[in-house]
Amino acid sequence: MRSAQFELDAIDMKILRELQADGRMTNVELAERVGISAPPCLRRVRKLEDAGYIKKYRAILDANALGYSLSAFCSVGLTHQSEIELKRFSELLQTWSIVREAWMISGESDFLLYCVAKNLAEFQTFVIESLTSARNVDTVRTMLTIRSVKDETPVHLDGLVGPHSLT
Repeated sequence: MRSAQFELDAIDMKILRELQADGRMTNVELAERVGISAPPCLRRVRKLEDAGYIKKYRAILDANALGYSLSAFCSVGLTHQSEIELKRFSELLQTWSIVREAWMISGESDFLLYCVAKNLAEFQTFVIESLTSARNVDTVRTMLTIRSVKDETPVHLDGLVGPHSLT
């Protein structure tokens, strides 16, 4: 588990902004954009990675262009919410490739799943054969999306200069 607390200064924030916009740029290009030389820039990036501010690097793919035209949310309620049952369901959903993101939530349901499928038939098969038949699942509510109206992956960084604890 990573745990860090240190002052994020203006240069750190510039580094985070630039890497969110383009994680493929070279360290030399990053250093030029944030106004420092390459060696200290690389040290700062490594410090941000080690502290857990930068989790990973990845390409963001267009699911629709790759044939995954259906996006949906599933609200899942469990019969029992003991810690062991919550953990068991969390581990199970890690095995479902159709589930792209998942959150444990409060309120009427216990989990909210974001799913991406090739088509309605694939999604329905997942819901019927995997999700609703999973141990301890009580209720499932599905919501098919119509279209995306905002897709904002980067974290809003304005006003975050200062100490931040990651635990």
